Amino acid sequence: MATTYSLQNILAHDASDARQRPYDRVLVRDLVLPAHIGIWSEEKGIEQRVRFTVELSVLPGAHRPGDLSSVVSYDFIIDGIREAVAAGHVLLTETLAERVAEHCLSHRRAMEVRVVVEKLDRVPGASLGCEIIRFRPHQP
Repeated sequence: MATTYSLQNILAHDASDARQRPYDRVLVRDLVLPAHIGIWSEEKGIEQRVRFTVELSVLPGAHRPGDLSSVVSYDFIIDGIREAVAAGHVLLTETLAERVAEHCLSHRRAMEVRVVVEKLDRVPGASLGCEIIRFRPHQP
């Protein structure tokens, strides 16, 4: 008998599986950078403030005091954010979040990433954006 998998079942399995593993988290919260972003004509050719929050779950490592090779550096995450912003005008916050997530998951110890991207200047008094969670693909 063949087993059928729905997208919801696969995502639920991956999420519950990930919660059972002991990961360390590397955090970059509330980093605000100027970026060219937006689909509306009034957003073209101008910079807007964009706030980034990234939580990167990594496999635990042997932390050796003073040895940066034993940790996932905050700079690794920040460099990925800066590269995504520097790539030019982006239409959607979701696209920017995907680029940051892809960079973060390229680290050999990365297993899961949560990325929040918020435009701060589009609507006075509000932040507009998205949050995504991505997992490293399972390897057979």
